[in-house]
Amino acid sequence: MKDIMKVRFSGLLFYVLLFMSSLVYGQMPAPYKVKVGDTEVTALLDGILPVDAEKLFFTNEPGKPTQLLQNVFIKNPVEVSMNAYLVKTNGKLILIDTGAGELFGNAGGKLLQSLKQAAVAPEEITDILLTHIHADHSGGLVMNGKVIFPNAVIHVNKAETNFWLNEKNAKKADEKAMGASPKTFSNAMDMLIPYLKAGKVKTFEREKEEIVPHIYTIPTGGHTPGHTVYVLESKGEKMYFWGDLVHMEGLQFVEPTLENHFDVDHKSGIENREKYYDDAAKNNYLIGASHISYPGMGRVKKEGNKYVWYPVPFSLTGRTQ
Repeated sequence: MKDIMKVRFSGLLFYVLLFMSSLVYGQMPAPYKVKVGDTEVTALLDGILPVDAEKLFFTNEPGKPTQLLQNVFIKNPVEVSMNAYLVKTNGKLILIDTGAGELFGNAGGKLLQSLKQAAVAPEEITDILLTHIHADHSGGLVMNGKVIFPNAVIHVNKAETNFWLNEKNAKKADEKAMGASPKTFSNAMDMLIPYLKAGKVKTFEREKEEIVPHIYTIPTGGHTPGHTVYVLESKGEKMYFWGDLVHMEGLQFVEPTLENHFDVDHKSGIENREKYYDDAAKNNYLIGASHISYPGMGRVKKEGNKYVWYPVPFSLTGRTQ
């Protein structure tokens, strides 16, 4: 009888732990690796942020964003992935963006768990490339008042630090400006200033500046003043890390000219989207996108007047085609 009770208790304990784990972690995926030339790139998930498409985009047709999403079997509000990417090259461990950390409550903050799954400690990260300083890209730099990546050099466009760390800009910030509210400025200062004080921030200004081996910059200001696309080139293959050139693939590839509330400069944001969607469709290079459904890796094709996203096929060996 005692043995039966032990079995029942251990079985019950297993399901309790499984239930508690699901509450804490949800369906956290494993890090996903691909090979670009001879360089390993790993997608990492920081979390999922529910976003109402009707509030994210300017449109004269209320209900249109929801309908466009339904056309591709996506329910509004959209569960938007917050992806980061780990690149191993020339003895360096490079992170592209850091997720939201604790700035969006329980929605983010899982990047460290993802790194642990990839057998990488935060102290091992040598370089962090920020596509921009919005909370969901820089929020993982500091958590609970602690610098998370003490040995990393932070690389960021100078136009970003000039804008977000400017106290005059912060004082003029409008609460209604989703992409540049007062909270956005204070978050930026909280994340960057500890690294600045430690001499760990390097800025860049030029296009196609190689800031770490095999990775160069393409400034794409609009979403934020210093928003930057990073390009990895290895053995003739390329991967473009798009940052926030796209938030919702179900909408913005169909309607690239939709105005995005999170863009600081709406006109430039639209121009860059159209420019790089077109470039990606013509050149077929691999893309890593911060908010496309995890792992956010794929390619773009133009079909008629719209663009279509083709995710990389699942591969145990890291193939991207």
